[in-house]
Formats: sequence, C-alpha cells, structure tokens
Amino acid sequence: MLQFELIGNNSGEKILLQDAELVFWPQLFQADESKLFKQLMETSDWQSETIRIAGVERLVPRLTAWYGDNGADYYYSGVKHQPMAWTKPLLLIKEKIEQSCGESFNSALCNLYRSGQDSVAWHADDEPELGQNPIIASASFGATRTFQLKHKKLLKLRHKMSLTSGSLLIMKGATQACWQHQVPKEPTVTEPRINITFRNIKRI
Repeated sequence: MLQFELIGNNSGEKILLQDAELVFWPQLFQADESKLFKQLMETSDWQSETIRIAGVERLVPRLTAWYGDNGADYYYSGVKHQPMAWTKPLLLIKEKIEQSCGESFNSALCNLYRSGQDSVAWHADDEPELGQNPIIASASFGATRTFQLKHKKLLKLRHKMSLTSGSLLIMKGATQACWQHQVPKEPTVTEPRINITFRNIKRI
C-alpha cells in the first residue's frame, strides 16, 4: 500500500489575488505519483456525462466520478449526483490534505482529462449546497495542466498557473464568489491528468 508524507512548506505558498484566498503546494505528496495515478485510474468508476448547452446535449470533454459520505448529493450542470463509496486511494489523499490544510471534506469530484483535448470551461464552484465561501481542495496527478482564473467583475484581473503532478491548490474565502476558473484545452499535451476537488457538501 502506498504511504504518503508531506514535504516542503506544510503551510503552503500563498497566492495574493484581490478578493481571493489561494494556497498552493507544488508537490504535496512524496510517494511515487505514477503509482498513485495508476491506482486512481484503476479504482475510479469513470463516467462520460452530457450537458445541455443552448438546448443541445453535448458530451462533457472529460470523464468524471463523484465520491463521498452518504447523503453528500451534489447538483451541477442541472444533474443530481449521488456519491459512490470512498476508495482507498481517495481516503489516503483526503487524509493527507485534511492534515495539511486543517479542514475536513465529505466528498470529492474526480475528473479525468484524457489528453490536452479535454478541458473544463469557465465556472465557479458556488452551488448552494457548498455554502458561503466554500473551501475547495484541488489535487492533481499526471500531466501538468494550465489553470486560469478571472475576476467576475474586474475583468482585467486574471491569473494563471501550472498544476503539477502531486500538487494541491486550496481555494477559499471569497474566491468562488468573485472569481471563475477553467482548465483550457492544450493540444500539445498528450498525457492524461487526474484532478480531484474535495468539497464539503452541506445539507440545505
């Protein structure tokens, strides 16, 4: 079984943006990331979903899987997602993240970007069941992908960064209320990436 150890600055690196609170660990996990990536690939129940855009059903350009505690139902893109039971790799990652940031999470959305042709469009994780000023913990494994943010009102305020394998990005405070984020298509990227966003679903 894989063992994980925190390395580097356990408090993370603060990213200073107006109306946002971001903390980044470039490499949170010291264990072999390729083994963890392989376990996530093999144990996650990846699903191909559709989304309705302008009345037309379109395939979501990535694969997803929703995990969590019983009752941690999540609505996004007009669809209710009921969580599957936690897998061992997810519980290990969750435990280390909670130790690092001092927060607890009851659910996780797994995204598989099969190549740079997969992406996620501009959005904010601001659904009602996440509560006010939610804390989102985003862990990445596999290929490095670009992560972009833009302010909802101050349109000139933008930021981009590279999310490397084994990294963790914490978004908290007013980040979801004031900013949107995306992972754009990158045709030059040929390797897959797994991203896991841990959340705390509140019953409303």
